[in-house]
Amino acid sequence: MQFLKADYTEIWIPSVVVPLIQFADKLQALAATGIELFGIGRDAEDKRLLERLRSFDQIVSWYGSNRPEFRVELERIGVECVFLDALPPGDANLHATDFFAAQVGAPAGLIPRLQIEKAEARGSVVLHPFSGSARKNWPLAKYRELAKLLPGPVEWLAGPEETLADAFRIEDLGQLAIWLAGARAYVGNDSGITHIAAAVGVPSVVALFGPTEPRVWCPRGENVRVVRFSAVT
Repeated sequence: MQFLKADYTEIWIPSVVVPLIQFADKLQALAATGIELFGIGRDAEDKRLLERLRSFDQIVSWYGSNRPEFRVELERIGVECVFLDALPPGDANLHATDFFAAQVGAPAGLIPRLQIEKAEARGSVVLHPFSGSARKNWPLAKYRELAKLLPGPVEWLAGPEETLADAFRIEDLGQLAIWLAGARAYVGNDSGITHIAAAVGVPSVVALFGPTEPRVWCPRGENVRVVRFSAVT
C-alpha cells in the first residue's frame, strides 16, 4: 500500500482525544465535521462535507470499520479512501502499536510519548481503579488494601461517571496528562488512562491485566510493569 508524502496533514478524531494529538497541521473533532451523519438526509451539510473530502489528495481512515453503509456511500459518490482496521483481530499475537504501525508502513517497536509542559512533582502514587469494562478491573477492595501499604501520599483518580469519594476527576485529557506527569507512581487497570500515564513518563507505572492480553494491549516503556490477576467471572 502506497501513502503519499504529506506536506499538509489534517486529522479528524473523537473530540475527547483532541488534546492529546501533538502532530498534524490541523485537528478537527469528528462531531464537528458532520461525517457521523454523512449520507443520512442532510443534503446541504453533506454537500459542504463532500467538497471538503474531495479537497484532500489522500484520505486514510480507521473510521467506518463498523459502518459498511458509510463506506458504500463514499464509493458511490466517488471519494477515494483507504480504510484500515480499527482493531487488531481477536486472535492477534501482535502488540496493538505494531499492528497500527504496520498498516501505514511504520517500523515496529514504537513507544508512544506525550510531550507536555513541566508538571509540578507531587510525590504521590495515583490509583485509578477503573477502565472501560468492569471485567477488566482489579477489585476496588484490593486497591484500598494496596493504598494502606503504600508509603507517601495516595491520590485516587476516577472518571466523571465513576463513583469514588474524594477522587480527582479531570475530563480534559490534556490537563489529565499534565496532572499525571506530576506523580511518582501510578497503578491502574488495562485502560486508556494507564497508557497516558506511561506516555507522559510517570517514573513507575503498574498496569494490572485480567482477561485482556497484555502482549497486545499493555502500555510500552521502561517505566512500565505489567501484573496479571485472576479475572472475576
